[in-house]
Amino acid sequence: MQRASHSPVIMWFRQDLRLEDNPALFEANKRGDLIPIYILDDINSKRDKMGAASRFWLHHALDSLNRSMGGKLKLFSGDPLELLPQIMGMSGAKSVFWNRCYEPWRIARDAKLKRNLDGAGYEVFSTNGSLLWEPWEIKKKDGSAYKVFTPYYKKGCLGAKSPRAPLPPIGNISFSPSCLEGSKLDDLGLLPNVEWYKSLKDRWDISETAALEQLARFTQNGLEGYMERRNFPADLGVSRLSPYLHFGQISSQNVWHIVESAAEQKNEKTRLNIDHFLRELVWREFSYYLLYHYPALPYSNLQERFNEFPWIRVSPELKAWQRGSTGYPLVDAGMRELWQTGYMHNRVRMVVASFLVKNLLVHWKCGADWFWDCLVDADLASNSAGWQWVAGSGADAAPFFRIFNPVTQSEKFDSEGKYILSYVPELTNLPKKYLHAPWLAPKPILDAAGIVLGLDYPNPIVDLKSSRSRALSAFQEQRARSARSQ
Repeated sequence: MQRASHSPVIMWFRQDLRLEDNPALFEANKRGDLIPIYILDDINSKRDKMGAASRFWLHHALDSLNRSMGGKLKLFSGDPLELLPQIMGMSGAKSVFWNRCYEPWRIARDAKLKRNLDGAGYEVFSTNGSLLWEPWEIKKKDGSAYKVFTPYYKKGCLGAKSPRAPLPPIGNISFSPSCLEGSKLDDLGLLPNVEWYKSLKDRWDISETAALEQLARFTQNGLEGYMERRNFPADLGVSRLSPYLHFGQISSQNVWHIVESAAEQKNEKTRLNIDHFLRELVWREFSYYLLYHYPALPYSNLQERFNEFPWIRVSPELKAWQRGSTGYPLVDAGMRELWQTGYMHNRVRMVVASFLVKNLLVHWKCGADWFWDCLVDADLASNSAGWQWVAGSGADAAPFFRIFNPVTQSEKFDSEGKYILSYVPELTNLPKKYLHAPWLAPKPILDAAGIVLGLDYPNPIVDLKSSRSRALSAFQEQRARSARSQ
């Protein structure tokens, strides 16, 4: 292919750490010899600085991307507003390509950066490499933004242009022989200074190849019965693509079209499962949509009447929740899965979140902050929208009076206790009848199982019935105050 430029071209990788179906990379490769860079920006992120699990994932994702490009990736740490113009000047590059990000702080930074580069005579090319639809493309007829998912999905997304097809393979990349010096990966300081992260490495293959293989496995084996299987945490019935999507090791378009194409070889029943999975993919889009149109989503209640709700921010029960020591086996299994793997099954995420904000009355932001630090798929949009959904304070949120009962949830979705025993092994010898509520077991049965409640496994830190009543009373009082103030 005849290249249009003899000067090198900067390809700025961000949350698009892949070679396949990468629009900015695809266009940059047409323009000249590439200088691929990554800039760790802990300056502008401020309160949205990546958590420990995300930094762990990023370390290995960058290592994988660098190896896939033959060691050509240049790494930097600092403020892109200062670094990128310097890189352009030192390298002789006249143009820079990137895929857009949608966090509020990144939008503000990138807008300023683009103005500065344009003013200095550089060409800036930015495009969508992360979402099926740009947030500003989906609107109501009156031009306003949706706040409810179902019309957003049915009228907005399904009524819009179909997601673009994945780009053809990029072929060979010609890299610039630039002498530009970057940092070593270890110098970025991404790996937490604790042994905890090493257990995560054994759980995940953090690479673009692994993302594509995981999608292939899910498409082949996971779509049958997806609507039901996705509810059972012991079943491998979910895609587990979320961290790969967050870091852009696979594109939403690739996932959408590969899953869509599978419908041609599947029966009508499986088509329903495929549609349900694609709807879940659009739910991720909805979170980004909300974050774009309501940038205070990670920090403030979207429904302002919840500003007066008596949530607690400092509580000893919060520590027990974080450690997986609440005395409720499903909650504890979920929190321990989070700590040990950097991941948690989605249904269990809803259960542990409901337990925290409703049974314990701890502010949803405390839970969101813990997830942010511990999840390898920690995503500002999805994390914030998800917690506000459970808390009842967000857009199209679950009503506050919907309180997940961790006992009935585990009896229904983990009846054999396989998930619980994977992470709460101290209950192994307890009969299944009592596995979901150990405190109900008679003392002889506890003795036979070798369990002393309060020693081998905690007593419940809160009573479900009374804590539910307390939460509902607080909600009713808050509604009454809100009504009087109108």
